[in-house]
Amino acid sequence: MSALPVSARLAWWGTAWLRGGVGPDDVLDAVHGDDVAHVVTSADGPSSLLLELAAARNRGADGAAAAFPAPGDPAGLRGPRELTSAAIEAGEVVLLPGAGLVPRRVGRAVEWTVLPAERRPPPDLGDADRQLRAAVLHAANALADLDAARWQPLVADELHDLRTGVPLHAPPGTPARCLDLAGRALHLEAVVELALGDDGGAVSASEAAARRALLEPLERAARHALTAACSPDGWPPPAAAAGHR
Repeated sequence: MSALPVSARLAWWGTAWLRGGVGPDDVLDAVHGDDVAHVVTSADGPSSLLLELAAARNRGADGAAAAFPAPGDPAGLRGPRELTSAAIEAGEVVLLPGAGLVPRRVGRAVEWTVLPAERRPPPDLGDADRQLRAAVLHAANALADLDAARWQPLVADELHDLRTGVPLHAPPGTPARCLDLAGRALHLEAVVELALGDDGGAVSASEAAARRALLEPLERAARHALTAACSPDGWPPPAAAAGHR
């Protein structure tokens, strides 16, 4: 569970609480992990994660979503600009009806800022999965042409195994398909980070640039996949989700 970004943990356990699957202590234990404190600030003054979830429930929410945007790719967001900019800087955000919670780590604590958020179209889980698989295959084949096994054998091996994923724990009601997709997305993000951090193995600047150009689409597909896996507004209905277990 600790491998999940904090926004993903709040999205999964917050959704489970909103749907009656876990208690408030379960949410706090899962989201806080080893952190010493989580504090929430909003335009109305100090708040808390449970208060924000309760307010969202009062507005009719039955789920909390997470998005993982990057510069030039505001994946899973529709604005407004203040929220999008803050979420891109943080690399993650939790979305509730009318509000976004942007985390910022301060030592072993996390500060959450509540900002207005526009409603966005739900991500397509199946499309995100297909795009991730296609990106892996393309990257693996292209890097083979660049002799990836020579400069970074681990990257070459990991890219060729589509089944590899980070082991994760999820609350009741999380579709098994989302658990699998999130694990693979996190694994591939780690592989890309490893590969992009080893330009020293390139024989030239142009070769390093070629590797980066090949791996950046994979990183983007992984972020989109993680966003879809953490967006209950795009999950299959419970009966369909149970059929994937």
